[in-house]
Formats: sequence, structure tokens, C-alpha cells
Amino acid sequence: MSKLRQRLQREEGFTLIELLVVIVIIGILLAIAVPSYLGFKDRANDKAAASNVRAAFPSAEAFYSDNGTYTGMDVPALTAIDAGLKLGSVTVPAGGATYTLCAVSGDHKAVGAGPAHTIVVTKVAGAACP
Repeated sequence: MSKLRQRLQREEGFTLIELLVVIVIIGILLAIAVPSYLGFKDRANDKAAASNVRAAFPSAEAFYSDNGTYTGMDVPALTAIDAGLKLGSVTVPAGGATYTLCAVSGDHKAVGAGPAHTIVVTKVAGAACP
């Protein structure tokens, strides 16, 4: 106990050099960690947008199976089939033979075309589905 009191009574501290070394080490760690985190977040948004569109393809095909056409297919119709869908928009051109699904995650927009089930993901600031 007396050793602890003696240590506390001495007025010692860190030198300026020691503090600067610690700050430089923290700066180096941040220089490595921040870009890695941003890259991870970017890839996660990319995959999430594509996954949301990919998850909607079976619902679109179920809609076609029930109705014989894609005409009339919209987000509420697809969420009636699968309540877990996270779509921004559904577009069905005249004729009802094809469709386009759109989903957004962060600043990534995924557009899926059917019935071929192709997905194109783009990174756009302020991405939104039409």
C-alpha cells in the first residue's frame, strides 16, 4: 500500500515525444481502418440492392403464373405474394411480356429485368427508383 502512495505522490507524467508517438500510431491505424470500412460498406450496399431485386424475381414469376401476363404487376401486388420484399418500383411496359424491378440500398441502385433475370447495379449519389 505504501508503494502505491509513493507512486501517486511523485509528479511524473508522459513526455511530449511519448504522446506524439501514440497520436501517430492512432493516425496510422485510422488511415488503414477508415478506407477498409468504407469499402466494406460500399460492397454491402451493392450486394443488398442486388439481393432485394433477386428476391423479387420469384414473386414476379408467381404473379405471371397466376395472371398469365405481367400487366398490372406493381409493388403492392408483389408484396401481397411476399411480404418481405424491399422494392422501390416495378415497371411493366405495354404488352406485359417483360418487366423491370428496382431496389435501392444506400447510394446503390439495382435494376433487374425479367423474365431473363438480369441485374445491373449502379452507384449513383442520391439513387432512387423511378
